[in-house]
Amino acid sequence: MTETTLKEEKRNQAVLVGLNAHSLPPEDNATETTLEELAALLETAGGECVGTVLQNKDKPDARTFIGEGKVDEVRELAQAVDADLIVFDNEISPAQVRVLTEDIGVQVMDRAGLILDIFAQRARTREGRLQVALAQYKYLLPRLTGMWGHLVRQTASGGKSPIGTRGPGETQLETDRRHIRRKIQKLEEDLQDVRRVRAVQRDRRIKNEVPVVTIVGYTNAGKSTLLNRLTGSAIPANNRLFDTLDTTTRMLEISDTCTVLVSDTVGFIRKLPHHLVEAFKATLEELKYADLLLHVIDASNEEWQSQARVVEKLIRELGAEQTARIEVFNKCDLWTGEIRPHGDNIVSVSAKTGEGVPELLKAIGQVLDNGARRVTIHLPYDKGGLLDRLYQEAKVEKVDYGETIDVVAVCTPKTIGQLGPLVEGWQPHKEPWED
Repeated sequence: MTETTLKEEKRNQAVLVGLNAHSLPPEDNATETTLEELAALLETAGGECVGTVLQNKDKPDARTFIGEGKVDEVRELAQAVDADLIVFDNEISPAQVRVLTEDIGVQVMDRAGLILDIFAQRARTREGRLQVALAQYKYLLPRLTGMWGHLVRQTASGGKSPIGTRGPGETQLETDRRHIRRKIQKLEEDLQDVRRVRAVQRDRRIKNEVPVVTIVGYTNAGKSTLLNRLTGSAIPANNRLFDTLDTTTRMLEISDTCTVLVSDTVGFIRKLPHHLVEAFKATLEELKYADLLLHVIDASNEEWQSQARVVEKLIRELGAEQTARIEVFNKCDLWTGEIRPHGDNIVSVSAKTGEGVPELLKAIGQVLDNGARRVTIHLPYDKGGLLDRLYQEAKVEKVDYGETIDVVAVCTPKTIGQLGPLVEGWQPHKEPWED
């Protein structure tokens, strides 16, 4: 094996750092649990955690975020374990990144930057790549100054600086800023085109009266596995964070009178970068147009309640809080509690084994079934024009031409009522007091 190959296979060795401060909102603080999640994110990105530091402090330090003494501790730990990366669980400012990188002597990034890196690795479709690129450029723009300043100090310290790095680097900095702003503008225009295409597709679905079921949930809750179980698809479903970024839509026959479209979404997570949420709105806005949300919750995770709150918060931010919802407690085969979650619009399933899936299908049908049923309609030839109307308003399954035009179709109660005596077995509606 060559030296080049060894270098390519070497994983980033990272020290994870978090701050728990009284002055920060609870959702912005780092805890042992969030650091464990950060370690899983690092693993997904291709790195390895070699140490953790959790600082408790009244408020963040303006210059270093964690305080000078803690910076010394992190630097000593990084040197001891030969770390080449420091990842903060909290969001830190570009200025703090610059200071910390200089003080510690290795690359420093925050949770948002790590998530963006994962998304860049996972995006497969053109839409997904556009969304990730836009988020990355918006994240990068305020950090350019530090990148150039650090580069200049590094190269100038050895004597003669390479061409283009002499001086403060402001000329190149401004050039890069203009370049990135142009990139951002072009990406936003491209995503507007994507949004328009989605709007057309959405209007077509509404016109065809096909209900849409959207699967949402915390990352690694089992959304893709559930979609596979419900629809018989073969979407890759691995046990890792953000394994699926690109939306997948499949048909699902709930009953012989109810067919729906089922779509999954990108997984949510604590402290999801704002730029990423904004960039993915072309995809995520589909939530508020869905007829039903399946909120998939990992019942085997001790943190399922806090994870569910994260998802609920993002659902509200996306304007989908009024959409009908079923809470799907997945991985119930791994449930360790005494009593499973239960109640209205709550279903326990195991997408892996199939347990509880019939109950879930029944629950979906109860929400979305519009009362349609299969009937036979006998159309006289002088009313043959009604056949076109049936093709528009009902699901026509069979047409036979005999003494009459005999149509087998799945119709809503409204359509059946309008056709009246033409429907085989039709009885006029009677109020209870009329019997």
